[in-house]
Amino acid sequence: MYSPNQDTPLPHQHTDHPNRLFLQQALGGVEEFSAVAGVFSQLSDPTRIRIFWMLCHCEECVVNIAALLGMSSPAVSHHLKLLHTTGLIESRREGREVFYHAAETESARLLHQIIEQVMCITCPEEGALLTDCRPDQVTLIREVHEYLVQHLDERLTIELLARQFHVNATTLKSVFKSVYGSSLAAHIREHRMERAAQLLSETSLPVAEIARRVGYDNQSKFSSSFRAEYGMLPREWRKTHSAVPSV
Repeated sequence: MYSPNQDTPLPHQHTDHPNRLFLQQALGGVEEFSAVAGVFSQLSDPTRIRIFWMLCHCEECVVNIAALLGMSSPAVSHHLKLLHTTGLIESRREGREVFYHAAETESARLLHQIIEQVMCITCPEEGALLTDCRPDQVTLIREVHEYLVQHLDERLTIELLARQFHVNATTLKSVFKSVYGSSLAAHIREHRMERAAQLLSETSLPVAEIARRVGYDNQSKFSSSFRAEYGMLPREWRKTHSAVPSV
């Protein structure tokens, strides 16, 4: 077993390694690497990246962030709490209003730069993609989106939507992603979870009924999807976010 504090010979001496001791000592800093992993874990969620990126450019309250992203306030608060825990954003109170902005730290600045540079590298034609969509296609996709949001309780397939809106299924998927930045399935799943979070915090409806209202016949699958999105089960969310007084 290697010790990071001493120059331990490697099992295979392929070449002279002048900085081996430095690497050994650096790799022993498990806490430092854990801190880095904590920061980069925030990049695992596209919605969180959007919120963080926006707060690098402005200061906003929860209600306005929710309106800009088309999300519920409880869902936004969940992401803000995670970003705040890792020190990537800061907040200030003005009266009864709380405003959020990116932290003035080297970690936050570097992460902001990484996000924008990676977006330029991996999506160099994203602007062109939306430009290449005909205006009537964009209008149609927005109608599809509105229909889906109004029918979150129904399990609608790409094929059914394509027939209903008289559009090719492949075109429907590609134009939707160009307009909304994610696949149709992923985008609507996010809306379903946001609606579920809102119902959990604002009503006393049974979890099974909430699952049905957001398109899940199976409560277990709904609970798994909710935990994947918010890091806790629906009942746990209700306990910490409920605005309905206990009877």
